[in-house]
Amino acid sequence: MTEQNQFKRHIAFKLRIGDVLMGKAIMDGERFKFLELGNKNIVRVNIIGNIVDKYEGQGETKFSSLTLDDGSGQIKLKSFGDDVEKFKNIAQGETVVVIGVLRNWNNETYISPEIIKVQDPKYLLIRKIEIEKEKNENSEPIPREQITAVKDRILGTIKNAEEQGGIEIDKIIMDLRDISPTIINQEIQKFLEEGIVFEPRSGKVRYLG
Repeated sequence: MTEQNQFKRHIAFKLRIGDVLMGKAIMDGERFKFLELGNKNIVRVNIIGNIVDKYEGQGETKFSSLTLDDGSGQIKLKSFGDDVEKFKNIAQGETVVVIGVLRNWNNETYISPEIIKVQDPKYLLIRKIEIEKEKNENSEPIPREQITAVKDRILGTIKNAEEQGGIEIDKIIMDLRDISPTIINQEIQKFLEEGIVFEPRSGKVRYLG
């Protein structure tokens, strides 16, 4: 199995940049092995942030870097050789989702992107809420009566949007910020399976009264 295939098998953890910067880079000589963060050994990450700086190297050696900021910290995205084409259509000021492999050189942890895609800026806030709520879920189980209340609030939000012809799931996540996006998506999926709501188009739901 090649080193590249080994990396592909690792989970791309959804993290904030501040979490990555708090992690400890574990090295094997000069070779980066993984980032130690709590009880996780992280090789690949899935991060959303804003591009605040772009650098394109000049000369025969192809090199390009982007600086990614998500409000919790900044990290570099670096590409070499033909991979610099991935940065070609990415501009400073854009919001992007990045899936890539962590590297470390000269005590600097950076990301070698596998995928980089421009996103709507609202996803930066959605990701922040998602990660915060998942941390809370892992620390405390949710009582059954709270789950029922959560279902009622999600369904109520969908019902209240009928005059507008339905509601985007992303808007439900934004409106119900105290509920984990993971739970919201799970409950909406259950509503769809039970025939309580339907999707007039992908990402939008309506109450089936």
